[in-house]
Amino acid sequence: MLDSLRQRLQVEWVVSNLRWLLLLTVLVVAFLDKTRGFGGPQTLSLAILIGIGALYNLVLTLLLAVRLFPEPLPLAALVTDTMLAIGLMVASGGPNSPLLFFGLLPIITAALRFSLWVSILVALLLALGYLAPGLVNAPSLAYSDVLNQYILPRAGNLAVLFLTAVLTGWIGAQMKQRVAQVCQMEEEEELRRLRARQQQARLIFELASTLTATLNYQRVLEAILDVAEIGLHELSGQKVPLVGLILLFRRDQLWVAAARHIPYRDHQVTLEGSTGILATVLRSAEPALFPQPGTDPELSRFIALHQCREAMVVPLRAGFETFGVAVFGSPQAGTFTPEYQDLLVALCNQGTVALQNARLYESLLEEKERIVTVEEDARKKLARDLHDGPTQSIAAIAMRLNYARMLLNERPQEVAEELARIEELARRTTKEIRHMLFTLRPLILETQGLRAAMEQYIAKRMETDPLPIHLEAPEGVDRRLDKDQQGIIFYILEEAISNARKHARASNIWVRMRVQGDLFVAEVEDDGVGFDPAILERGYEERGSLGMLNMKERAELAGGKFFIRSAPGQGTTVRIEVPLKKENYVPA
Repeated sequence: MLDSLRQRLQVEWVVSNLRWLLLLTVLVVAFLDKTRGFGGPQTLSLAILIGIGALYNLVLTLLLAVRLFPEPLPLAALVTDTMLAIGLMVASGGPNSPLLFFGLLPIITAALRFSLWVSILVALLLALGYLAPGLVNAPSLAYSDVLNQYILPRAGNLAVLFLTAVLTGWIGAQMKQRVAQVCQMEEEEELRRLRARQQQARLIFELASTLTATLNYQRVLEAILDVAEIGLHELSGQKVPLVGLILLFRRDQLWVAAARHIPYRDHQVTLEGSTGILATVLRSAEPALFPQPGTDPELSRFIALHQCREAMVVPLRAGFETFGVAVFGSPQAGTFTPEYQDLLVALCNQGTVALQNARLYESLLEEKERIVTVEEDARKKLARDLHDGPTQSIAAIAMRLNYARMLLNERPQEVAEELARIEELARRTTKEIRHMLFTLRPLILETQGLRAAMEQYIAKRMETDPLPIHLEAPEGVDRRLDKDQQGIIFYILEEAISNARKHARASNIWVRMRVQGDLFVAEVEDDGVGFDPAILERGYEERGSLGMLNMKERAELAGGKFFIRSAPGQGTTVRIEVPLKKENYVPA
């Protein structure tokens, strides 16, 4: 509708400019011809008609300028132009008028606006207006005289009018037919585009429905390739074996995560993504259409792409994170139409979001499994500590009580001494249980901070274990650590001390805490037998204990780094560095 109005306004602008040109020509002719123009008997009438024509055309020009040109106005303009032409011819001498050329305007506009028959009708009216003054002035002449004196001498002028009507009518009909064909083609093209967009929307909706039903990233990738192939068939009707590749990053290399129509050998290909079209797409984060992908320095490693005449590469990017690229290859040129390219980009964008969600979900599952593993390891550790400590002591107390009961019957004088031993064992067992409860939840850590908690922990440990533990920590060393960081560091230090007691066969343990710039540094060092950390890490997956891994993960949870330095016969040092938060700084 808007296009039709724009075309109609363009035509009216042409007619308006032509009318100005003809009016200007009429004015020039009126000044030059003193007999029939200005200076003749009809000077006033002619001047009024020219003024009316100029004013009338000015109004039409203003209406066109404000894009206000109602549909009935062209018919009114045609009637006005016809009457103005007849008036000018009558006022300038009728059959002898030099202004007959102005009559061409309504004839041409009638043909362009309406039809051939309307143009012929206008020509007939103009012919009558052209001949009417002479016929009115010679009422007494015979028909033959009128024909010979008025009509035949002016037959050429009349022929020009009717010939113009016929030619412009035929040209107008051809133009209208051509315009109708163009409009039909444009409507068909627009309909095709609408249908293509509808197909795209449906395919994207189907993909979205598929993606929302799964959090398995492999199914997400397969869905992208499936819908891309279905979309090619539905948008273009082509049944082309579309080569599809989803390349994801793993250890800084692109590997084939999902594929269609490629041989087994291509599944084993890995790429750097550093040259060719892949590097361009990854660097610009924009899709690209590439002819002859078999000539690309990296894509040429895929045998399936050697048969493709063109390929489209779409980045799989969400925010600032790039997962990889999608490569679609076709053995036929022209497969990737603009509509199909838009569909592939939309599919990859939708799939990237789903891929990101699937990755996050898998990360959550992995984190959940890790937490379960850590909790299980903590339970095993607690079970071992209970078995090696309080459980053994309580069993010993039960045995000694049974022994004391026997002594009561046989050697009563020794009962008091045995009861004293039982009391000492019970007291030591109570200390062990309290120490275990302290390590599970050190309340002093929440109230007085990390340094005070470590002092109390070492004091309780010394009550049950004579191994010397030396604390080197200045007052207020922990004041820039928040509560969560202090809790995490405490458990790492406690784990390191426990490992040193159990495995290092050390004579001394040193616990050091200090601040270095914006880092809080804590170390646990022993002078024990030491070990080779590389050997320990290689066999860690088969080990039942995850102590060192737990310490590393806890350090990362606090935003810090975990280091372990050891060698056989040279002791072991466990070190943790945690960044200090400036907003947590409280002046001493």
